[in-house]
Amino acid sequence: MSENIEPEIRRAVEENESRRQQKESERREKESNEPDEEEAVREASHLSAKLVYQVVRREGDEELRRPQTSLFWSGIAAGVCISFSVIGEALFKTYLPDSTWLPLLESLGYTFGFLIVIVGRMQLFTENTLTTVLPLFARPSLYNLWCVGRLWGIVLGANVIGCFIAAAFIAFMPTFEPDILASITEISKHATEHGAWIGFAKAVPAGLLIAALVWMLAAGEQENFFIIILMTWLIAAGGFTHIIAGSVEMAFLLMTGELGLMAAIFGFFIPVFLGNVFGGTVVFGLITWGQVREEVKDASDKHAATTKSD
Repeated sequence: MSENIEPEIRRAVEENESRRQQKESERREKESNEPDEEEAVREASHLSAKLVYQVVRREGDEELRRPQTSLFWSGIAAGVCISFSVIGEALFKTYLPDSTWLPLLESLGYTFGFLIVIVGRMQLFTENTLTTVLPLFARPSLYNLWCVGRLWGIVLGANVIGCFIAAAFIAFMPTFEPDILASITEISKHATEHGAWIGFAKAVPAGLLIAALVWMLAAGEQENFFIIILMTWLIAAGGFTHIIAGSVEMAFLLMTGELGLMAAIFGFFIPVFLGNVFGGTVVFGLITWGQVREEVKDASDKHAATTKSD
């Protein structure tokens, strides 16, 4: 019996000594580095995929625990503010000369609303197609599925209400000049004219890009401002469709009589909603979960074993 125990004790002592030496080495390295060198090392270090997953998952857990009223009012604010994406595009379209490169520069205006919403930490439905589903992937249950569905319903509904408020202001208040309103009408028609299948297909990349944006922001990079601009510019420049920014355009056309209700619901809203969810949750979410699943599972197993031994 003692012959079996001694190797285990020896191995445990060696492991503890190895960990002690590693910590001591790291401590000496930090002490030997100049402050500038140590800062450079920290800046050069990037979070692993597993750590980024943990950041996004914890954000999702926090969102799922937020009061319904907080989600609702934050969602309305996001729906109103996202209208500046449409307004921004229209301003570029109105005042810049017509040319082959205009759509690329015009798409820069699309980033304005997303900057306001994302930097302002407002509730945007398409961000939740990744953030809130990662806790569900990690702990699948009917209760967690219901929590995700509840949050999606509240945020999507609030976003759409905010979009209609903004669209009504644009359409009926004497705020914008007629040529700007004409540009908004043209942009809105271009976004909603494709039909169900094309609308779905164009919505998939937009959902994936927003989910990728959430993932990149969670990595803690310093260039968040430029990342938001780049990813949302790519949505507009690629002609992809976003359910919330697109709902401002849909609501504007409904209120000005340029779009019928059935065409708006079945030709635009439902297909684009499904496409964004498919791109953000099914494509990007499952791929993201797949790359960290084994690491998360191993960490959970080790934690369970440690807890059981204690």
